[in-house]
Amino acid sequence: MRGLCLRFYFSDSPSEPGLPRYEWLLQHARSIGMPGGSAFRAVGGFGRHGGLHEPRFGELPGNQPVLVEFVLPEDDARRLLDSLAGEPIALTYVRAPVEFGLVGGRS
Repeated sequence: MRGLCLRFYFSDSPSEPGLPRYEWLLQHARSIGMPGGSAFRAVGGFGRHGGLHEPRFGELPGNQPVLVEFVLPEDDARRLLDSLAGEPIALTYVRAPVEFGLVGGRS
């Protein structure tokens, strides 16, 4: 099956409703019927301001880079992006064409 991979990048700081942004995004996607999504914490990274963010002992929460990824049919990807257009939270994303499916399994 062909579709799109949507990847959203941000820090794990709380968003408007008080949830971490990754949790807010996953809940939002689920509420509009997306078939799945995953959140990953990065080992390190830097953003547009150039500050390096990596886990350190005693690091304050809200500074770690996070990736949320969805692999979706094109119509669902478009619907998810459209649903986020009016939200007060700005999200950086990447959209790339992908081929996906299932392999293996027992009948």
